[in-house]
Amino acid sequence: MSLHSLADQLFDGENLEFSPAIFGSPSRYIQAPRLFSKCGEILSSLGYSNVAVMASLRSQQTEASSAIRSIETAGIAVEISTFGGECSFEEIEKHTKRLAGGQHPLDAVVAIGGGKVVDAGKCVAARLGIEVIILPSLASNDGPCSALSVIYDNNGSVESAEVFNVNPRVVMVDTEVIARAPVRYLVAGIGDALATWFEARACAENPRGKTVLGGRPTLAGTAMGKLCADTIFEYAIGAISAVQNKRSSIALEKVVEANILLSGIGFESGGVAASHAFANAFSRISEMHKSFLHGEMVAVGILSQLALEDDEQEAQQVAEFFAEIGLPTTLTQIGLSNHLDDMQSLANATADIPFLQNMPIDDLSAEALLAALAAADARGTRINAASGADAYRALHSN
Repeated sequence: MSLHSLADQLFDGENLEFSPAIFGSPSRYIQAPRLFSKCGEILSSLGYSNVAVMASLRSQQTEASSAIRSIETAGIAVEISTFGGECSFEEIEKHTKRLAGGQHPLDAVVAIGGGKVVDAGKCVAARLGIEVIILPSLASNDGPCSALSVIYDNNGSVESAEVFNVNPRVVMVDTEVIARAPVRYLVAGIGDALATWFEARACAENPRGKTVLGGRPTLAGTAMGKLCADTIFEYAIGAISAVQNKRSSIALEKVVEANILLSGIGFESGGVAASHAFANAFSRISEMHKSFLHGEMVAVGILSQLALEDDEQEAQQVAEFFAEIGLPTTLTQIGLSNHLDDMQSLANATADIPFLQNMPIDDLSAEALLAALAAADARGTRINAASGADAYRALHSN
């Protein structure tokens, strides 16, 4: 039984003045340049002696290679499990079956790579009943620290999600690896991370707000969401410049921590709301997921949530910031149509997503959602006309 289900069962029917609050986080978070080359010593100090390393074949030949060498040099036995590219039930079961049949019991699964291998590694570790260690190679989303995995079908469309009883044991982020990745991934991670504050704020204002862990938002989760946004607004430009120049910097260190740690804990213990509800509706569109990153869809979701909240000044400021750093501000920039009938379909899909109900707004009808989509898209169109959408074009030119 998951912790989410257990929370509901334990307190079902009780006349509580306050629902239970639940906070989740990894046991250790470590971030530094060239960390992958030192990760073996850290794992050895924590008592690991036999681990499975899950990484794509490409990653095994690039960023994961230094981590694997470090783990082996530390005297830890390594079983390589090559990730096939999709976090699907088929892929998860394949790795689980293979690793369960090994000669020696495993201590942990070490997942190295982007969001899908990270999520798959969590699922495999949970099925094997062992710990998971996360070494993300991108700062494109806030999944590494969370006890949540998104499951896709073999075509890459979202199929399901799993919530685990525990978070990853250790998350190790090598900011030199992040600095060498394409800048579009960092910018997408900024989009995903900024949603943390706007959604946590909404959940905190709703007495019935509930997090993915099954409890009410914690003060800590909400505070981390606010710190996440403040950090990004102050340091994003400098961080993007660092990645464009393939180098580490103080600004990059701060934004990477915001994208991965603050956002990962903030969304899980602070709550999600309309930004991700809109983004989930967007992701249901066939083939879209193959061209656009999660954080890019979330960015348009944020602007739609702000339109729903009807704060013109804040919506304008955030949309201008997105245009400045290259995040999309319109539906067409994430491959969607802004025709009325198509927006109505998006609004209808958004209305069916449960965590939309975390919004502290009375009118969450499809009509209200349609009006928010239209208003956000119109604002983004005006801003792009004034700026030429140069930053967005630069990120998507390759």
